[in-house]
Amino acid sequence: MKDKKIDNRQQTTDNRKSSGDSKKKSFFGKDPDGKKNKKKDELVEMEGKYKRALADYQNLLKRTATEKQEFMKFANERLLTEILPVYDNLKTSFKHIGDGAENNGWLEGIKYVIKQFGDILKNLGVEEIKTVGEKFDHHSMEAVEKKETDDKKKDGIVESEVMSGYRLGDKVIRAARVVVYEYKK
Repeated sequence: MKDKKIDNRQQTTDNRKSSGDSKKKSFFGKDPDGKKNKKKDELVEMEGKYKRALADYQNLLKRTATEKQEFMKFANERLLTEILPVYDNLKTSFKHIGDGAENNGWLEGIKYVIKQFGDILKNLGVEEIKTVGEKFDHHSMEAVEKKETDDKKKDGIVESEVMSGYRLGDKVIRAARVVVYEYKK
């Protein structure tokens, strides 16, 4: 009989534990932990939103900085396309000066201006496209004339340059105008 009484007490205690484990109830029947769990869930959700918003903002800053650099890099492209013919004309005029004028002082000044002009363009990221002796590249060159040749090795090679071409970074801002060898059978 004593064993039966002990078993009944354990059953009663077990029933109380199982019914009270999931949620505690206050004196008025409300669930104080439920509000806390709800607030914790809201806090976790808000923290997730904050982290996503912060990541989006950081990505925006990076993208904006990249776009700004690209804009600055190519913002002067129009200006460069206006100035480059002047630079080409200076170089061309210097090539056509006779032998007797080489000791002239103003000629040395023009030579220095051409060099300075080239250095400024190089500092701005502008580079001249190499053409003479190179294989014709339709992405950066424009063939204005074909010159026949008997040498099969010269087929498609640039013979001479009519007008210089320029790149700003990877972008061709003016294609070089060239004369290309064509193999004649």
